[in-house]
Amino acid sequence: MFALWYLTFAVDEIRKRLAWFFSSNKPAAPALDNKPANPAPAPAPAPAKEPTPAPKPAAVPAPKPEPPKPAAPVVTKPTPAPAPAPAPAPSPPKEAAPAPKAQPTPAPAPAPVVAPPKPAPATVVPQPSTPPKTADKMPIPLPKSLTEGNTNGNATNGNQIGDSPDKKLFEAQQPAPKVPKLKEASNDFIKGESNAFIQSIKEAQQAGERKQDTMVDAAVLAKLEEGFAKLAASDSKSLLKKYLTKEVFDNLKNKVTPTFKSTLLDVIQSGLENHDSGVGIYAPDAESYTVFADLFDPIIEDYHGGFKKTDKHPASTFGDVKSFGNVDPTNEYVISTRVRCGRSMQGYPFNPCLTEAQYKEMEGKVSSTLSGLEGELKGKFYPLTGMEKTVQQQLIDDHFLFKEGDRFLQAANACRYWPSGRGIYHNDAKTFLVWCNEEDHLRIISMQQGGDLGQIYTRLVTAVNEIEKRVPFSHDDRLGFLTFCPTNLGTTIRASVHIKVPKLASNKAKLEEVAAKYNLQVRGTRGEHTEAEGGVYDISNKRRMGLTEYDAVKEMYDGITELIKLEKSL
Repeated sequence: MFALWYLTFAVDEIRKRLAWFFSSNKPAAPALDNKPANPAPAPAPAPAKEPTPAPKPAAVPAPKPEPPKPAAPVVTKPTPAPAPAPAPAPSPPKEAAPAPKAQPTPAPAPAPVVAPPKPAPATVVPQPSTPPKTADKMPIPLPKSLTEGNTNGNATNGNQIGDSPDKKLFEAQQPAPKVPKLKEASNDFIKGESNAFIQSIKEAQQAGERKQDTMVDAAVLAKLEEGFAKLAASDSKSLLKKYLTKEVFDNLKNKVTPTFKSTLLDVIQSGLENHDSGVGIYAPDAESYTVFADLFDPIIEDYHGGFKKTDKHPASTFGDVKSFGNVDPTNEYVISTRVRCGRSMQGYPFNPCLTEAQYKEMEGKVSSTLSGLEGELKGKFYPLTGMEKTVQQQLIDDHFLFKEGDRFLQAANACRYWPSGRGIYHNDAKTFLVWCNEEDHLRIISMQQGGDLGQIYTRLVTAVNEIEKRVPFSHDDRLGFLTFCPTNLGTTIRASVHIKVPKLASNKAKLEEVAAKYNLQVRGTRGEHTEAEGGVYDISNKRRMGLTEYDAVKEMYDGITELIKLEKSL
């Protein structure tokens, strides 16, 4: 009877032990799968409180380890040999006193039955011996139910959070350096996007500034529209009206030059106000020849005898100065001969863009430069500022000094701050002159009575070479020497005579026909826009581009020689 009771009790106990072994409330031994090699020992769980009947043998409570004893270090060993050792360790409670009664009979049988709970920690032992494999099996930390739930609130089995196996495993799977790299990449991306955004704002601002710089004032546009309409309705024979078509006008009216912001109005205002102009345009600055090329190029081609926009002005050549002689040895027709050239000082704009300070500065440079000339060229500089009116008028009457009040230049804004910065230089014999800031920065002139062109041309070439050593001139590879008026580009040479041809003068059309044959221009006695006085005309070469200085003078020489022959034959 006792044997049947004991067998029933043993089966029931085995069932309870098996249920405990497979339940989720057992100690967190599986968490060792997360631990690296040689992990820190985890505290043993508190024994579950179970009722033990009095007749139970002493071997039944054997598997319950006493809490203070660290039985876990045995886990680090590869074999489970010491498994039966814990059996005698715990001291049985007082209720176990009747146990000696059960020792003689089936006591050995239950001992092997109780043993199954012990192999659980022994089977866990081999797993931590290969930490790399466990790391591959567990890419993420274990749930709290397997780590913290059965450790009475002690996180990571008693380890500090920073040293937890889960954290170490996570760091092993995803190295720490990746996080900073991701952050750096994000920062770089954000920084790049920010810089791109800021740059786009700057570009927009610059575009706005450029647009503002290139916008023509509404008042200027109104003047342009009004002036263009009047010119189109007029009977003007100017080159301006000929080539300023509606298409060209619309294309240029909103443009400005980059440096000095000159507009189309600055270019054509003289021709808009003076419909009797022969040309009607001026260049307020050197950039105008490029910005407003659609208007300048055809006018230059027309005036200079076919110098196309694809042509290039030849290099400066004065040729053999001794090859020219006297066009009128008997002094019967030619009253005086003059050869002049225009020059612009490098680094300065043309008249409409000059300030009063620049006018004065240029005057000082010209005066000091010319004072260094010697020999036949030696002379004196006379500033217009402070010059007596009687002296000024006498110089004008002698055709030495330019006059104030030219309406064509005034309309082009070329007479501002008058007479500041203006002056005249002449040698003692008054055969060599330099005008400062009249139409061009410099007008270098060689002149004398009679028709000895060879002597006059030689003096001019000597003077130009001497001045250029001291004052650099503005020059363009395609257009040659740059000047305020496009008619003076290229060589800038104008060789002329004051000639008295009464028979040809009686037939003005015949005179101009012969002059045109030799590319000559016929003007009044006192120059452009004047009438002949006493039948005396100013006749000069017209072409100044596409040929050398020597060739330009030779055209005048050949043309005047032919006119004198024709006058004699009449």
